[in-house]
Amino acid sequence: MLISESFSVSLHSIKSNKLRAGLTIFGIAVGVFSIIVIMTIITMMQGTIQSGVSFLSKNTFQIQKYPAIQIGGHRARRKYRNRKDITLDDFYRLQSMLKTAKYMGAQQIRGGRVIQFKNKKTNPNIYIVGITEGVMKTSNIIVGEGRSINKNDIKYSKDVCLLGQDVQTKLFAGIDPLGQTIKVDNHNLRIIGIIEKQPEFFGQSMDNYIITPITSYQSFYGKNKGSVEITIMSNSKEDYDATIQNAIGHLRTIRKVEPGKANDFDIFSNESLIGQINNITGGVRIGAMVISLIALLAAGIGIMNIMLVSVTERTKEIGIRKAVGATKTNILMQFLIEAIILSLFGGFIGIVFGVGLGNFVGSFLNAKTAIPYDWVGIGLSLCVLIGVIFGTYPAYKASNLDPIEALRYE
Repeated sequence: MLISESFSVSLHSIKSNKLRAGLTIFGIAVGVFSIIVIMTIITMMQGTIQSGVSFLSKNTFQIQKYPAIQIGGHRARRKYRNRKDITLDDFYRLQSMLKTAKYMGAQQIRGGRVIQFKNKKTNPNIYIVGITEGVMKTSNIIVGEGRSINKNDIKYSKDVCLLGQDVQTKLFAGIDPLGQTIKVDNHNLRIIGIIEKQPEFFGQSMDNYIITPITSYQSFYGKNKGSVEITIMSNSKEDYDATIQNAIGHLRTIRKVEPGKANDFDIFSNESLIGQINNITGGVRIGAMVISLIALLAAGIGIMNIMLVSVTERTKEIGIRKAVGATKTNILMQFLIEAIILSLFGGFIGIVFGVGLGNFVGSFLNAKTAIPYDWVGIGLSLCVLIGVIFGTYPAYKASNLDPIEALRYE
């Protein structure tokens, strides 16, 4: 009954002083809003990035010449460019040495291609990907119709291909593409399968590609033109780290990297990419948190000042309540609950507008809608904390008023 009565009295007091309460709530709302709007945008972007970069299968990592995320400008780019290319021969040697891998694959990619079927052409934005058969497993590529690339296709450099959904839509509307022949860079390829649709990345399609045997790819563009990317899947989560270390050791031997020198290749996985992205956004999170805490601190000081004014204005009311039997605890709880209610009202308003504006801004980036539930919880917790910290002194002062002096107050 004590809490419910204090809650009711606090609400009545807030309703009786709408302007004062509104200004206090606004200050809290601004602080919480500044946290939530930024965290909503970051959460949206991270969700979209994670779904876009998670193209490798579970327990899979990739070895390539360049880092997945490059920092350092032209100087760093020059350093990586001077590395030796990873060759298909390197891949086959590694495959014969690495016994702890479940699946291994190699691929090469070239963008900006135009695909032609009869008198129809795509835009010059199609990727042609040359692969070994293991890539279908390590990169979780699923053939919806037809068949996949097999060992014979690679062994005999067959002129066959798999179509991404964008190419099928552009060239084969209303036509069964299986068995048809397309042309890319003056080379004819027979379609043997259609790849299932991939998740979009910031609203951009990831289906604008075709896949061909890596040997066919190299016959088109040259065996020594460009570095090969190697993808490796371990047998289980338990031997994942050991598989990475074994792969590093074997590849250093194959590429004759001297002991003590850094690797002349890079390794990444879905998890490492997401970790790097989180590190990049971590600074933004900390900055947003600092700014928001400053805003909440200012709002908390505002709550304390307004509550002190309220105590002064309601001195006679406090005296009457004490005269009819209210204890110090009753008065303390009344003012403390009032401060917490003001903070929570401001928090709820800040969260609603922060999530709304964050998703509105994120929609222009074609990011997936998101609600940062963890930060919503943090925001509400901070509101309660602010209410308790900055409402305690005014509540204590009110509870210690002398009832006789309070009744005499004009």
